Amino acid sequence: MKKKTKLIHAGIVGDKQTGAVSTPIYQVSTFKQDGPGNHRGFEYSRTGNPTRHALEELIKELENGKRGFAFSSGMAAMTAIMMLFNHGDHILLTDDVYGGSYRVMTKVLNRFGLEATFVDTSDLNNLKKGIKENTKALFLESPTNPLLKITDIEGAANIARANGLLTIVDNTFSTPYWQNPLALGADLVLHSATKYLGGHSDVVAGLVVVNDDILGEELHFIQNSTGGVLGPQDSWLLMRGIKTLGIRMEEHEKNAKEIVAYLLKHHKVSKVYYPGIETHPNYVIAKKQALGYGGMVSFDVGSAERAKKILENVKFFTLAESLGAVESLISIPAFMTHASIPAERRKKLGITDGLIRISVGLEDSEDLIEDLKQALEDA
Repeated sequence: MKKKTKLIHAGIVGDKQTGAVSTPIYQVSTFKQDGPGNHRGFEYSRTGNPTRHALEELIKELENGKRGFAFSSGMAAMTAIMMLFNHGDHILLTDDVYGGSYRVMTKVLNRFGLEATFVDTSDLNNLKKGIKENTKALFLESPTNPLLKITDIEGAANIARANGLLTIVDNTFSTPYWQNPLALGADLVLHSATKYLGGHSDVVAGLVVVNDDILGEELHFIQNSTGGVLGPQDSWLLMRGIKTLGIRMEEHEKNAKEIVAYLLKHHKVSKVYYPGIETHPNYVIAKKQALGYGGMVSFDVGSAERAKKILENVKFFTLAESLGAVESLISIPAFMTHASIPAERRKKLGITDGLIRISVGLEDSEDLIEDLKQALEDA
């Protein structure tokens, strides 16, 4: 199947008993058993629910993996993955990760003895240098949030495999429509499904796909034990959103490219971050490993004062955290999504107070450009 067909026909579709085209919402906590321990595949909704299972089968097929898992949020999914490791284990992560990922590693999971080091994984030499005797996994974001760095996933996975490590990739920005990390050698792929997969700012969810049956059993044990599962209503909403992922991602990218072309020429914009620009330092890798560049764009306007003024003046860009929705969103990472990262570290990474991140939506691109134009002029 081609990708757009797969988005609609993969997984478990409809209901055989009634002929319903849409997978039913099984709003149920427990299931009648035919005898003690003799159930029909489902016993308790924390362990498994038919609606959630349909979603998990869908994402499994979209990422070409062995098993899929649906969690109550992207952070619940990441936390469950990190529970695969033990006290004293070391994880090597991309330096420019989502602020929540940085926070959970440095403020929560470190309490349980899990060590973390953050390096610029767009340079594979940093990975090689960062591996220690107790390193167990690489955690990559590509593209990164918010600077849109690109890591050579296949190259990183080869390094990990040579050192007996797992490779985990956060694929939120690219989605399975543009990029499939498991096909590039990764062991686990993670999504904040709240974003592009849902696509309508109406669901919070996290998805994980693994490429190994044993790893799948371990993660299911953790999911069932800790209970951070996605409910049936949200599972259904997510499946509905995924059906239109292909046409949405193509339109997001089309609009993003037109906006990037405008921003590159504007005198008040000092730098534009987008992996689809040929001058992007990792453009060749991005073109090689992904089919598209996505709808996320960051640009620097030089100061917090100017950035805040722009955010006050836009009309079609909604000031809000999150991304990947049909409506265009705008934010200043330093004060919003990445505020949990210390100021000194943000400065070192290049996440300045004047950096603006936009999630380009599905509005008419001419309206979006005109909106940015008037806001930049007033700033």
